[in-house]
Amino acid sequence: MPTFLFEAIDASTGKEIRDTVDAASEAEAQATIRSMGYMVTKLKATKAKAGKGGSGTKKPGRSFAIGGVKSKDLTLFTRQLSILQDAGLPILRSLKLLAEMQKPGRLKNSVMDVCDEIESGATLSEAMSKSPKAFDRLYCNMIRAGEAGGALEVILRRLSEFMERAESLRRKVKGALVYPIVVVCVAVGILTFIMLKIVPQFKKIFDDFGSELPGMTQILISISTWVATYWYLIPAIPFGFNLVIKAIKLVPYGRFGWDLFVLKMPVFGQLVEKNIVARSSRTLGTLLASGVPILEALNITKETSGNMMFERLFSRVSDSIRDGEAIAKPLKNYAVPPFNLIAMLFWTIFCPGIGALLYLTRYKKPVVDDLMVNMVDVGEESGELDTMLYKVADTYDEEVAVLTESLTSLMEPLLIIFLGGAVGFIVIALFMPLIKLIQDLS
Repeated sequence: MPTFLFEAIDASTGKEIRDTVDAASEAEAQATIRSMGYMVTKLKATKAKAGKGGSGTKKPGRSFAIGGVKSKDLTLFTRQLSILQDAGLPILRSLKLLAEMQKPGRLKNSVMDVCDEIESGATLSEAMSKSPKAFDRLYCNMIRAGEAGGALEVILRRLSEFMERAESLRRKVKGALVYPIVVVCVAVGILTFIMLKIVPQFKKIFDDFGSELPGMTQILISISTWVATYWYLIPAIPFGFNLVIKAIKLVPYGRFGWDLFVLKMPVFGQLVEKNIVARSSRTLGTLLASGVPILEALNITKETSGNMMFERLFSRVSDSIRDGEAIAKPLKNYAVPPFNLIAMLFWTIFCPGIGALLYLTRYKKPVVDDLMVNMVDVGEESGELDTMLYKVADTYDEEVAVLTESLTSLMEPLLIIFLGGAVGFIVIALFMPLIKLIQDLS
């Protein structure tokens, strides 16, 4: 027999009722509900349970979706939910309203699933935890803390602000990398075309005259011949290198070595390190301000750091807190990376000749500087650790923004110099034999 989910008003008390009723048809369900003294406002048939006549696996109203939820979409959803909660709307009505506004995809499906779970009696955090591809542990724990403290609208506002700051920083970094990536790709394409189409034509002219070519021209022709013969290696080399890195990262020691290299790599390592510190500080501060216990907050921050060195650091800090220590001291003691052979190997590859020496002189530099340690120490002494972590995050956010702008400004002239040098080398190498031929003919 089908089951119907209904919303109704109790005629005697005026109270809103949500419940289910079993009936053979919709008309019979309405008659049954009216006999209970309720006025029906909404009635819909629910999906049959598996093993009791239910044959489909796709829930009604859901679209096919692959992958997770974009951070931009989740940030906007959180801000909208925060606004609706501040306006005093019931949580279920707010979620249903937002579900109707979403485009078909993973987020819409997840919000609809959350609505169904809440209608079945689950809390918001319990319902969200059943959709991990949309709502991660950080999200669910903050919602749970808001429900426990009776301040869900405050937690949602704080969570939306946290996500907006993180999204803003992510956009700045990505935006700064777009220009150099596009320029490098276009430059590689143009130079490849010159090597495949232009230089061979000049080579035929030089062969017809049979004169001795200058050294620069011989080098250019050799490069052109190599590109024409092994052109498929141009896209294959970065693709193969990416596969090798993924294979190395399958082993924990290899992943740890790669993450250490990324933190200490020339030019961009400092940007990556400051970005992780800023994000981790804001995550930990937001969790603590929301009432999440310190050990749980450290575990969530560890999982969201995205770097094995910081995962190791937060794990050691968590162990020290269990032993009765404060945060600042283990944060300073365990911020020094250990020696890793894989990291030194990557340094040797990227900096031939001096890479190993550079690694040995730099690997003991802490990933957390004294600024963060001192501010955490002050926060613990004053009882305002979350506030101090926010200030640390703001400081590092500004440093990341400034460093990103500086690197962008530095890369523009470097790319221009590189392209000018490459084009100049090609022009000189091609015209030197022509000038010599003209002189011989005259």
